[in-house]
Amino acid sequence: MEKDYSKIIVEICSDDAAAALEAFRLGADRVELCRELGTGGLTPSREDIAAVAAAKGTKAVNVLIRPRGGDFVYDGHETDAMLEDIRFCAGNGVDGVVIGALLNDGSVDTATVRKLADAAHGLGMTVTFHRAIDCAADIYEALEAAIATGAERVLSSGGKATAPEGCETLARMVAIAAGRISVMPGSGVTGENVRSIIDRTGATEIHGSRTSIISGLGKNR
Repeated sequence: MEKDYSKIIVEICSDDAAAALEAFRLGADRVELCRELGTGGLTPSREDIAAVAAAKGTKAVNVLIRPRGGDFVYDGHETDAMLEDIRFCAGNGVDGVVIGALLNDGSVDTATVRKLADAAHGLGMTVTFHRAIDCAADIYEALEAAIATGAERVLSSGGKATAPEGCETLARMVAIAAGRISVMPGSGVTGENVRSIIDRTGATEIHGSRTSIISGLGKNR
């Protein structure tokens, strides 16, 4: 039986409100809203968060919670700022937040992530563990740590620069997760390679900044 790629959940990463709303118009199931994609993405402006959440209709918007570029090792003040951003998102109808934190040894900062995840879940939002996992010392141990925090999904390129390069690791992550968390490939995903990535990894969700992914899966509205 031919695979129905239109059932794959497509998340489009958008770095402003206009891009997010265009992604929804083209058929994205979900948007990850951020800013400054060139740095790997940062927490978007509150104006953009409120605007996209108000206009999303039945679609979903997740917001990246990352206060600065650089590493993913955060102090108490940065954690407090992220908690405040999470509360703002919840108060404005956001569906989920995208978080992550590491310790200096490259392991997941479970205490910080759990604090952020518990706050988000307590306010009715889902949690995605972001590509900090690709910087972890052991990606499989980090996957188990992300699962332990209660996150619904993890965004990863399989520890490589792009998801096509990391497909072997991503497939193993999907197998290890065994339904306990959704492993969502991201980075370097295009309309041309998206079906191959899905086939090679077994993922049911895909992430990218190119809206051609939507038509590549036959999901255009």
